[in-house]
Amino acid sequence: MPVHIHPTTTLAPRALLPGDPGRALVLAQLLLDAPKMFNHNRGLWGYTGTAGDGEPLTIQSTGMGGPSAAIVLEELCDLGLERAIRVGTCGALDGGLALGDLLVADAALAADGTSRALGAGDRVAADPGLVAALQAAAGDGVRSGAIVTSDLFYERDDERVAGWARDGALAIEMEAAALLRVAELRGVRAACLLAVTDVFVDGERRRIEPAALVRAAERLGAVAAAALR
Repeated sequence: MPVHIHPTTTLAPRALLPGDPGRALVLAQLLLDAPKMFNHNRGLWGYTGTAGDGEPLTIQSTGMGGPSAAIVLEELCDLGLERAIRVGTCGALDGGLALGDLLVADAALAADGTSRALGAGDRVAADPGLVAALQAAAGDGVRSGAIVTSDLFYERDDERVAGWARDGALAIEMEAAALLRVAELRGVRAACLLAVTDVFVDGERRRIEPAALVRAAERLGAVAAAALR
């Protein structure tokens, strides 16, 4: 029995992994027929139900940051998970990204402690097949490329951020590298789809409006669920 995930129903072989438990609930209501709570231990809400293609799908929150996300994915793998897509949020480093845009991450620069502790190199790649499926499901105009995973939401080192941008990172978030590295080690397929919720203009952070965040989260879930079919 896993230590932190206490399953109260069956895990599907495929899963969406939002960080936010509240987003997991919203996506379960939106995407699943007759969802049942899969986990509520430690506030990491998860749900399993039937997706629009008639097959089971689990939506399991991971919490914030690499340490929590790695624990959740390790224990889902113990329970039989085969494919997973992180559906999360990010801050734009590329000036061409706007609030609400979706971004398919084909790799994550490993600037976090968790993925490095797990033996990651400078970057960790997402599963190419899932990346292609996400690109197709998102449609024309969706951006794809590398992102950077950091342990800090409130980053104070502007030069470090500028360095990540020079290294090709389009956006910054807190979980992808750890999840992709665990997936590598466990032999499961994983990818990452993000919505831009923060942009930086003239040194100031600008945050997405709440209603727009809900719409972006709903689109995240729909696109990722389609990619897992």
